[in-house]
Amino acid sequence: MISAGNNNLFNHGKGCGSCYQVKCTQNAECSGYPITVTITDECPGACNDDPVHFDLSGKAFGYLAKHGQGDALRNKGRINIEYQRVQCYYNNTSIIFKIDRGSNQYYLAFALEGVNGDGEIGSMELIPSSSGQSLHMQPVFGATWKADIPNGITGSFSVRITSLESRRTITAYNSIPANWQPGQYYISNVNF
Repeated sequence: MISAGNNNLFNHGKGCGSCYQVKCTQNAECSGYPITVTITDECPGACNDDPVHFDLSGKAFGYLAKHGQGDALRNKGRINIEYQRVQCYYNNTSIIFKIDRGSNQYYLAFALEGVNGDGEIGSMELIPSSSGQSLHMQPVFGATWKADIPNGITGSFSVRITSLESRRTITAYNSIPANWQPGQYYISNVNF
């Protein structure tokens, strides 16, 4: 399940992909059972009136509620929750690269989905098979990163990913094919 987070959670995009266990216990409609949410966006404005604010999806609200009480809990609008940071775990999933629609032969940008562990990315390098020299990638927004592709450099591309907190590094070898297309998804064979 997903949630937007205020500035303290989203952290200028660095918090995108982080996972939290949340539960509500102070309303009669609350189940008291925890759920895990992934921060996927920033909630600006009034969300920053609180030190920590989760703007939960409607589905997440429903899962926090007792059976049959989802609508009643959603209608409360703001509820107090308990939360803790947890490792992300996407069952039997490899990291997915979603190529940005604005990408072309000289500019490659993509978002990552399904990242286990910390969930947050600290750095990435793009490694073209045509040269083997890594290209340092820059964060664009949230889970989207970009690299400028020098003239004559072609794929396939491997991607070296380093997590933000644990500093673990993995390499998704040849995960983006030579004939990649904007808007397409490519599934790697690795995850943290």
